Amino acid sequence: MGKPHLLRRLLTLVVTLPALLFIVMGLRWLINPAGISPDLGLSLQTGLGLSAQIGDFSAFFLVAGLCILFGLVTSQPIWYYPPAMLLTLAAIGRTVAWILHGADFATSAILFEITVASLLLFASKNLTQSRPE
Repeated sequence: MGKPHLLRRLLTLVVTLPALLFIVMGLRWLINPAGISPDLGLSLQTGLGLSAQIGDFSAFFLVAGLCILFGLVTSQPIWYYPPAMLLTLAAIGRTVAWILHGADFATSAILFEITVASLLLFASKNLTQSRPE
């Protein structure tokens, strides 16, 4: 096994981890929202607020995770862009919430989102069909 092949396998493993994390989080929103909402610093709402939380958060995490897996399986770079955009926009949204609305600055969440988005953009250039083995 050559060094480029080993690095490619390592990158694949590293990219798979957030994909699985996001899918698990999305499923948790569908199955046990009361169990995951505190993990994100949220109080579980009722009525339409609960519907929005479950629908929006499960969609966000499932789309992010599934797109990453589709990218890994198909070796098509386009699949990495939607989750990278979701994560980048989430980081921007958190920053706007801090600047305009008095929210706490979510340093660790923003760093995680920017790091994973950057990883996905790197993967889109290095884990695709156009790259030689």
